[in-house]
Amino acid sequence: MKTYTKKHLAVALLTGGVAMAMSGAAVSGIANTKHNLGSTSTTGNNQHSGTGEICVFCHTPHGSSTLDSDSNKVAVPLWNKALPSVGTFTTYDQLGTSSLDGAVVSVGSVSIACLSCHDGSQAMDNMVNKPGSGNVALTGTWSGAAQTSGKLNGAGVGFPNLGTDLQNDHPVGIQYAGGGCTSGGGACDTTDFKDKDFKAASYQNINTNDVWWVDVPTDSKVSGAAISVTAGTRDKSDMQLYTRNSEPFVECASCHDPHVENVTFLRIDNTGSKVCLACHTK
Repeated sequence: MKTYTKKHLAVALLTGGVAMAMSGAAVSGIANTKHNLGSTSTTGNNQHSGTGEICVFCHTPHGSSTLDSDSNKVAVPLWNKALPSVGTFTTYDQLGTSSLDGAVVSVGSVSIACLSCHDGSQAMDNMVNKPGSGNVALTGTWSGAAQTSGKLNGAGVGFPNLGTDLQNDHPVGIQYAGGGCTSGGGACDTTDFKDKDFKAASYQNINTNDVWWVDVPTDSKVSGAAISVTAGTRDKSDMQLYTRNSEPFVECASCHDPHVENVTFLRIDNTGSKVCLACHTK
C-alpha cells in the first residue's frame, strides 16, 4: 500500500483532490494549456495582458472562496472565483430518462468550481483576490472569445460555455453505478452496486478522508504519451470519484484534469472510448 505524506495531501488540495503525479514525459504542466490565461499563454485565444501569473485565475493561497452564493460550504481547492448558486443548474436527471438509476444531488463538490468558469455567469479574468499585494485593480486588457461564445455543440469557437442547463452533459453529482457501496471497505465490486454495468471502485481512508477511484487500463495514454498507472493504487490518471453522503459520486473532475496537456483535459486518451469504458461495462 502506498504511504501518503503531508506533501501528498498538499498537492491534492491544489489539484482539486487528485493525488499522485504523472510521469514527466506525460505532462509538462498547465503553462502549455488553454487554462493558462495569463500573458505567457501560447495556447488558445484567451489571455490577460496584466499578469504573467498562471495559477491566480483559479487559485489563491489565502482568503479563498469557501461558500457559494447560497452560503453552502463547498470543498474546492483554494478557489479564487465566486461560486455560483447550486440552485441555478438544471441537471441531467430532469430529463426523466429511464436509464438513470443513480441518485443526483445538487451541483457541488469540485464540479461547482469548474462551473464557476464554465457556466458563463462571470468573466474568466474575474477573481476574488487579484495578483499582487493589496488586491489592487488588475491593469491590462483581456483578449479572446467573449464569455458567451464557443458553445461545445459547435456554435462558434473559443470559450466552452456550458451554461446552467446541464441536461445535455454527462451527469455530475450522481452516485457511481447507481449507489449501493459506502465508505469503510476496500474495493467495491460490481456486485456491491445497484447497476451492474459499471467497473469496480477502489477505496481508501487517508487521514480520515474517504478517497475513491476507478483504475484505468494499464496501457492508458494522455496525448499519445504513456502514463504511470499502477493497479490498485490511486493514480492521477485514474477516474476520480468524490465522496458525498459517504458514497462515491461522479463529478466533472472524475474524467477531466484541468492541469494536463490534453486538448479536452481528459485524464487519459479517449481513443477507443477508453475514458468511457474505464467506468462503463459495455
